[in-house]
Amino acid sequence: MSENRLNMSILNELSEYIHLRMSSYLEQTHDQDWTEHKSHPDYDLWFIQEGSVKILRDGFEYTAEPGDAVFFYPDMPYIASTSEDVCRFIYIHFDFGIGEQQRILGGFQLPGIVPGHLIQEETMLFTKAFRRLKQENGTSGNQLYLKASLLAVIAKILELHGQNAYVGQFLNGKKPRKSEGSLEVLQDVFQYVDANLHRPIRMNDLAAMTGISEKYFISYFKKTVGITPGQYISQIKMNRARDYLYEKKYTIQQIAGFLGYPDPFTFSKAFKKYYNVPPSKFE
Repeated sequence: MSENRLNMSILNELSEYIHLRMSSYLEQTHDQDWTEHKSHPDYDLWFIQEGSVKILRDGFEYTAEPGDAVFFYPDMPYIASTSEDVCRFIYIHFDFGIGEQQRILGGFQLPGIVPGHLIQEETMLFTKAFRRLKQENGTSGNQLYLKASLLAVIAKILELHGQNAYVGQFLNGKKPRKSEGSLEVLQDVFQYVDANLHRPIRMNDLAAMTGISEKYFISYFKKTVGITPGQYISQIKMNRARDYLYEKKYTIQQIAGFLGYPDPFTFSKAFKKYYNVPPSKFE
């Protein structure tokens, strides 16, 4: 399994625990004398509306055209300018995290200029949501709509990255560093759980994969992911059970065996507790 595929599978499995927090958003217009030399403390996306924007990063120059999005990571310095009479873009600052981790995208080569044709539908939704929010004075329902549309943009960029259809240029090929407290540290654990759902999974084996004690591993996992390792294993089993049921190819007894349950009754009980409906009536 490639690193992109594994990272994407982690985010998909844990999608209900991911949180997105928008901090600020605004539309700006600049003339040809504009130059900006900055870095930001959080994630930053620009949606180019008019004119072109030039970005200078580590000695390389990139150009964003209308329809494109520019993705900056936290603390990523840049110089932005335009040679057009006017350039206009919407920017939004946000955090994207899970558990106690506010920023979990560091393992992906995302910062760069995302071509507009790859995210056209999602960008249109975001732009419409932004206009609607500004026209109606930022009512709470419209803020939720803006947040949902931003999540759609990020999800699309992640999907493109997982398919190798988009790789950000701003890191210039440098591999993002693994950092303590990130999902990267737990990659071997995620992969092992996924491959061994049919058998008992011991905490000491999982802890050994990270090189830390079992006691610290459990607290580390919960801090990083937002749930305990045991809850994570149950989550993955229920995700798989749902997928198997949708396929309509397997009996309850077969699914119970695939997921390491001793019998169909134990599996059905766990499934009903999670989904509030028995697997025999799941649709």
